[in-house]
Amino acid sequence: MNQDQLKQAVARAAVDYIKPKLDTRSIVGVGTGSTANYFIDYLADIKGHFDGAVASSEASAERLKAHGIPVYDLNAVDEVVVYVDGADETDPRLNLIKGGGAALTREKIVAAVAQEFVCIADGSKWVETLGQFPLPVEVIPMARAHVARQLVKLGGDPVHRAGVITDNGGEILDVHGLHITEPAAMEAAINQIVGVIANGLFANRPADVLLLGRDGEVETLHAPVEPGI
Repeated sequence: MNQDQLKQAVARAAVDYIKPKLDTRSIVGVGTGSTANYFIDYLADIKGHFDGAVASSEASAERLKAHGIPVYDLNAVDEVVVYVDGADETDPRLNLIKGGGAALTREKIVAAVAQEFVCIADGSKWVETLGQFPLPVEVIPMARAHVARQLVKLGGDPVHRAGVITDNGGEILDVHGLHITEPAAMEAAINQIVGVIANGLFANRPADVLLLGRDGEVETLHAPVEPGI
């Protein structure tokens, strides 16, 4: 399988995985990006099995609506049964880097609300240590230079993603050169910088399940249980 075929395979597997969890009252969280787009297209095949969706971006909301799937504001729903989204990187503990599509803040919000977070990715996204993919950080525009200076102190090389304005009105700094051995600590440290809206590390809320397409098949991986939990 090529990369697109693997993305389609994990998207189809995600629909099969979540279908037994749904009923006519269920709300599904839907992410953003090329793999999530395939998921939306396949999700339309079972749209009679759930009530509707919340989307992590305006682009995903429009794609859902085009398939006749109702889209709700997150503030208007009581719970999100499952959130399905792609990733730019995943490590073996299912910590993620996300935000290549500049929707990281809304993705992080929907993931926080969801009872279960299912990540769908092809094998190129699997790494032993996060950081090969530049870490996106969404910032308040007036704070961009200040945040960049603080990110340098953390060991990164931030580059402004010119011409990109997020759905929240923020700008994106892509941080190169990081070797993220402690993702949760790095996520927290970046969040403490004044002017940061959110960063693309999903470590304090990693994925619960990873559907990973590689070697021509889809593997189902679960987040390891931490000692004492």
